[in-house]
Amino acid sequence: MVNSIYTNKEIFLRELISNASDAIDKLCLLALTDPSVGLRRSDFEILLAIDKEKRTLTVSDNGIGMSEAELEENLGTIAFSGSANMREKLEKAEGAEDAQLIGQFGVGFYSAFMVADHIEVVSRRYGEDEAHRWSSDGAEGFSIEPASREKWGTDVILHIRPDGEEKDEYSRYVREYPIYKLVKKYSDYVRFPIRMLLPRPKELEGSTPEDPKFEEVYEYETINSMVPLWKRRKTEVKPEEYNRFYTETYSDETVPQKVLPISVDGRVSYDALLFIPGKAPADYYSDAFKPGLSLYSSGILIQDRCEELLPDYFNFVRGVVDSPDLSLNISREMLQQGRELKLISEHLEKKVRGELEKMLKDDREGYERFFKNFGRQLKLCALEDYGAKQDQLQDLLLFWSNTQKGLTLLSEYVSRMKEDQKYIYYASGDTIEAIDRLPQTEVLKDGGYEILYLPDKMDEFIADMFRKYADKPFRSVLDGDLGLTPPDKKDEALYREGLDFIQKTLAGRVDEVVASARLKSHPVCLSSGDGITFEMERYFKAIGQDMPVKARRILEINTDHPAFGAIDRLMTVDPDKAKKYCEVLYNQALLIAGLPIEDPSGYTDMLCSLW
Repeated sequence: MVNSIYTNKEIFLRELISNASDAIDKLCLLALTDPSVGLRRSDFEILLAIDKEKRTLTVSDNGIGMSEAELEENLGTIAFSGSANMREKLEKAEGAEDAQLIGQFGVGFYSAFMVADHIEVVSRRYGEDEAHRWSSDGAEGFSIEPASREKWGTDVILHIRPDGEEKDEYSRYVREYPIYKLVKKYSDYVRFPIRMLLPRPKELEGSTPEDPKFEEVYEYETINSMVPLWKRRKTEVKPEEYNRFYTETYSDETVPQKVLPISVDGRVSYDALLFIPGKAPADYYSDAFKPGLSLYSSGILIQDRCEELLPDYFNFVRGVVDSPDLSLNISREMLQQGRELKLISEHLEKKVRGELEKMLKDDREGYERFFKNFGRQLKLCALEDYGAKQDQLQDLLLFWSNTQKGLTLLSEYVSRMKEDQKYIYYASGDTIEAIDRLPQTEVLKDGGYEILYLPDKMDEFIADMFRKYADKPFRSVLDGDLGLTPPDKKDEALYREGLDFIQKTLAGRVDEVVASARLKSHPVCLSSGDGITFEMERYFKAIGQDMPVKARRILEINTDHPAFGAIDRLMTVDPDKAKKYCEVLYNQALLIAGLPIEDPSGYTDMLCSLW
């Protein structure tokens, strides 16, 4: 039964320590209402002891303990939870919010049978003189008999299994260092001191610097931190403490760009400590990256990486969330997808978004630094599900502006649009410099229009997926209709004969040859019209996918350029040479559009023949 519930043997210690903490909590609560108890919080502790020869690991507490009837009721019935019953009573009682009951006997206790072939529980209930011993090998029932214990509390004695085929499979649980590591991993923030017998060198009498003499002695030492950083008030924590916690926890030498301490009391109470890293991890944009926040329940680690706490587009955030209100199932190892988790997730998303928006407003340089690290993730998520997350992400995305010579928001672009401007103009290419040299941008630049430069491979997909922003459609500079006044097209009747000659020469390679109204100094360019763009065609080719439909190839000719004039003169005098000029223009247009020349060697030979 236990092995069907748990997937990780090592969590048994977390469960036993949680039970011990729970038992202490119960007695603490009793001490608050019954002065005769005479105990203070500082009097309580959880003890761990290892006996290597007997192969036993003992977890002891001085909590409320169990009577004979409670041993039978709590440990004799699988998954029975005395803590759960007490919680129900406390919820109706004054001061219930202070109870913070963590552990539950029942299945949590039975997880110890994954590493032990026999378990003894010696317990004495507070207020009773007798103690009792519960024993079981986990297979043939259990027995309860009288025992002795000097004070109230409970000892859980695990007889650790012998190793199987795997070396050190169980023996590591009777060694101090592996147990110490498990406490630090899962139970470091239990609110009571966890003390462990640890070997320490003790200098012997008569020892000298020249002849040092030591013996090994065992002493109890507190090994847990107890109060986590996220439980402390923000005013009590120095920035360097947050930075040190981050760099040590996540093995990142770069301090976080932003720290978000969060404390919420409401329908769901929780504390969180979130970090926006100062740089992207080396594996961030790979399958090796594991996102998620560490999830605790009252200081006990439940999940090392809980991905449900933040949406994918904020998966760069690191940190911890600690709540006493989570719906945990019987094994505590699997989290119930309940109302509490959803409420925490929604609130954390708002907190992270609010911090990014604050950076945009108050620290633009900082936000641009953040966007350099993680903007690609925002873009990737903006493209998912055909732009379903546009509303959530569009106001966090930055694009390069030719007029601002830097990054801009879409909202900022729209605020600067000319009164009669119909479209948000954009141009794609491999680099900002290459885009800026595109012939198609000339007419817009001359008109004083702002253009978004999109050097990232996915940028044009964003423009295509979003369609519009603030009711302003996106329009590529390669589009035939830029919505300008006067109209984009020239009177082609004047140039029809020359255009037809070019069209016939390039038959099958271009869909249309037109007189361009957008070209000023350049002789030629390609545009794609509506539908698939050249950028998309290049992208799919780069990832090894053939598109069933290619972008249309509309060859735009600057009829005022000497190159067209030469073709117009030569097509009747020397048609072969005129055809070579047509080939030159076409291949130039391909190069400008970032498309491959169909026959580079043939093009080079033909070009040289013109000399």
